[in-house]
Amino acid sequence: MSSRFKYYVWDPTLIVAQILAMQASFYLFLGLWILAVDRLLYFDVSLDQIFDYEMLADGTTIGWYTVSAHLLNSLTCATALVFIVQRAKQCLDFAVTVHLIHGIICVVYGDGFPHWMWWLVNLIALVLSSVIGEYVCMRYELSAIPLLGSRVERAGTTPPAAS
Repeated sequence: MSSRFKYYVWDPTLIVAQILAMQASFYLFLGLWILAVDRLLYFDVSLDQIFDYEMLADGTTIGWYTVSAHLLNSLTCATALVFIVQRAKQCLDFAVTVHLIHGIICVVYGDGFPHWMWWLVNLIALVLSSVIGEYVCMRYELSAIPLLGSRVERAGTTPPAAS
Protein backbone atom coordinates (compact mmCIF):
# COMPACT_ATOMS: atom_id res chain seq x y z
CA MET A 1 0.00 0.00 0.00
CA SER A 2 1.32 3.45 -0.84
CA SER A 3 1.81 6.21 1.70
CA ARG A 4 -0.10 8.86 -0.21
CA PHE A 5 -2.46 11.11 1.72
CA LYS A 6 -5.33 11.01 -0.77
CA TYR A 7 -5.80 7.77 -2.61
CA TYR A 8 -7.05 8.31 -6.17
CA VAL A 9 -8.79 5.57 -8.13
CA TRP A 10 -9.40 5.82 -11.87
CA ASP A 11 -13.19 6.08 -12.11
CA PRO A 12 -14.45 6.99 -15.60
CA THR A 13 -18.06 7.18 -14.42
CA LEU A 14 -17.14 9.78 -11.81
CA ILE A 15 -15.13 11.79 -14.35
CA VAL A 16 -17.97 11.81 -16.90
CA ALA A 17 -20.44 12.77 -14.17
CA GLN A 18 -18.17 15.62 -13.07
CA ILE A 19 -17.78 16.83 -16.66
CA LEU A 20 -21.56 16.80 -17.16
CA ALA A 21 -22.13 18.57 -13.84
CA MET A 22 -19.51 21.21 -14.70
CA GLN A 23 -20.98 21.75 -18.18
CA ALA A 24 -24.50 22.04 -16.76
CA SER A 25 -23.40 24.52 -14.08
CA PHE A 26 -21.41 26.49 -16.69
CA TYR A 27 -24.48 26.98 -18.91
CA LEU A 28 -26.89 27.42 -16.00
CA PHE A 29 -24.89 30.22 -14.41
CA LEU A 30 -23.96 31.81 -17.75
CA GLY A 31 -27.66 31.88 -18.60
CA LEU A 32 -28.47 33.42 -15.22
CA TRP A 33 -25.75 36.08 -15.60
CA ILE A 34 -26.96 36.96 -19.10
CA LEU A 35 -30.58 37.01 -17.91
CA ALA A 36 -29.66 39.34 -15.03
CA VAL A 37 -27.72 41.70 -17.30
CA ASP A 38 -30.45 41.68 -19.96
CA ARG A 39 -33.22 42.34 -17.46
CA LEU A 40 -31.26 45.13 -15.81
CA LEU A 41 -30.65 46.89 -19.12
CA TYR A 42 -33.93 45.93 -20.84
CA PHE A 43 -32.34 43.85 -23.60
CA ASP A 44 -34.05 40.89 -25.23
CA VAL A 45 -32.75 37.57 -23.98
CA SER A 46 -31.32 35.46 -26.76
CA LEU A 47 -29.59 32.11 -27.07
CA ASP A 48 -27.15 33.87 -29.40
CA GLN A 49 -25.59 35.57 -26.38
CA ILE A 50 -24.39 32.16 -25.17
CA PHE A 51 -23.52 30.34 -28.39
CA ASP A 52 -23.00 32.91 -31.15
CA TYR A 53 -19.39 34.08 -31.16
CA GLU A 54 -20.32 37.17 -33.18
CA MET A 55 -22.22 38.57 -30.18
CA LEU A 56 -18.91 38.95 -28.34
CA ALA A 57 -17.18 40.57 -31.29
CA ASP A 58 -19.70 43.09 -32.59
CA GLY A 59 -18.63 45.94 -30.26
CA THR A 60 -22.18 47.03 -29.41
CA THR A 61 -23.48 47.70 -25.93
CA ILE A 62 -25.17 44.32 -25.70
CA GLY A 63 -21.93 42.70 -26.90
CA TRP A 64 -19.90 44.28 -24.10
CA TYR A 65 -22.47 43.30 -21.50
CA THR A 66 -22.42 39.76 -22.86
CA VAL A 67 -18.62 39.81 -22.44
CA SER A 68 -19.06 40.93 -18.85
CA ALA A 69 -21.55 38.10 -18.23
CA HIS A 70 -19.01 35.60 -19.59
CA LEU A 71 -16.32 36.99 -17.30
CA LEU A 72 -18.64 36.97 -14.28
CA ASN A 73 -19.47 33.38 -15.14
CA SER A 74 -15.82 32.48 -14.58
CA LEU A 75 -16.34 33.26 -10.88
CA THR A 76 -19.32 30.94 -10.60
CA CYS A 77 -17.47 28.34 -12.68
CA ALA A 78 -14.61 28.51 -10.15
CA THR A 79 -17.12 27.96 -7.36
CA ALA A 80 -18.50 24.96 -9.23
CA LEU A 81 -14.96 23.59 -9.57
CA VAL A 82 -14.54 23.79 -5.80
CA PHE A 83 -17.78 21.94 -5.08
CA ILE A 84 -17.80 19.44 -7.96
CA VAL A 85 -14.13 18.63 -8.62
CA GLN A 86 -12.70 19.33 -5.14
CA ARG A 87 -9.09 18.74 -6.23
CA ALA A 88 -6.67 21.54 -7.08
CA LYS A 89 -4.72 19.27 -9.43
CA GLN A 90 -7.81 18.70 -11.58
CA CYS A 91 -9.20 22.24 -11.75
CA LEU A 92 -7.28 23.17 -14.91
CA ASP A 93 -8.31 19.93 -16.61
CA PHE A 94 -12.00 20.43 -15.96
CA ALA A 95 -11.92 24.15 -16.77
CA VAL A 96 -10.26 23.43 -20.13
CA THR A 97 -12.74 20.62 -20.82
CA VAL A 98 -15.73 22.89 -20.13
CA HIS A 99 -14.42 25.65 -22.40
CA LEU A 100 -13.37 23.17 -25.10
CA ILE A 101 -16.86 21.66 -25.23
CA HIS A 102 -18.31 25.19 -25.23
CA GLY A 103 -16.01 26.09 -28.13
CA ILE A 104 -17.10 23.07 -30.16
CA ILE A 105 -20.76 23.90 -29.55
CA CYS A 106 -20.14 27.54 -30.57
CA VAL A 107 -18.41 26.49 -33.79
CA VAL A 108 -21.31 24.19 -34.71
CA TYR A 109 -23.93 26.79 -33.69
CA GLY A 110 -22.20 29.71 -35.38
CA ASP A 111 -21.32 27.67 -38.48
CA GLY A 112 -17.78 28.98 -38.66
CA PHE A 113 -14.55 29.74 -36.87
CA PRO A 114 -14.90 32.19 -33.95
CA HIS A 115 -13.60 35.75 -34.00
CA TRP A 116 -10.43 36.62 -32.07
CA MET A 117 -12.48 38.49 -29.46
CA TRP A 118 -14.35 35.27 -28.63
CA TRP A 119 -11.02 33.50 -28.11
CA LEU A 120 -9.74 36.30 -25.88
CA VAL A 121 -12.87 36.41 -23.70
CA ASN A 122 -12.95 32.63 -23.28
CA LEU A 123 -9.22 32.44 -22.59
CA ILE A 124 -9.53 35.09 -19.85
CA ALA A 125 -12.59 33.30 -18.42
CA LEU A 126 -10.70 29.98 -18.52
CA VAL A 127 -7.69 31.42 -16.71
CA LEU A 128 -9.84 33.16 -14.09
CA SER A 129 -11.96 30.12 -13.32
CA SER A 130 -8.97 27.79 -13.23
CA VAL A 131 -6.75 29.98 -11.05
CA ILE A 132 -9.51 30.93 -8.60
CA GLY A 133 -10.76 27.33 -8.42
CA GLU A 134 -7.24 25.99 -7.82
CA TYR A 135 -6.55 28.61 -5.16
CA VAL A 136 -9.73 27.87 -3.21
CA CYS A 137 -9.25 24.10 -3.55
CA MET A 138 -5.66 24.42 -2.31
CA ARG A 139 -6.78 26.47 0.67
CA TYR A 140 -9.34 23.80 1.47
CA GLU A 141 -6.85 20.94 1.01
CA LEU A 142 -4.28 22.66 3.23
CA SER A 143 -6.71 23.51 6.02
CA ALA A 144 -5.94 22.11 9.43
CA ILE A 145 -7.33 18.71 10.27
CA PRO A 146 -8.80 18.71 13.78
CA LEU A 147 -7.24 16.04 15.96
CA LEU A 148 -8.39 14.41 19.16
CA GLY A 149 -6.90 17.19 21.29
CA SER A 150 -9.01 19.79 19.54
CA ARG A 151 -12.21 17.88 20.19
CA VAL A 152 -11.34 17.41 23.87
CA GLU A 153 -10.65 21.11 24.29
CA ARG A 154 -13.94 22.02 22.64
CA ALA A 155 -15.85 19.72 24.97
CA GLY A 156 -14.72 21.79 27.94
CA THR A 157 -12.56 19.14 29.56
CA THR A 158 -8.89 19.54 30.13
CA PRO A 159 -6.42 16.83 29.27
CA PRO A 160 -4.64 15.20 32.20
CA ALA A 161 -1.48 16.97 33.33
CA ALA A 162 1.83 15.31 32.67
CA SER A 163 3.73 14.38 35.83
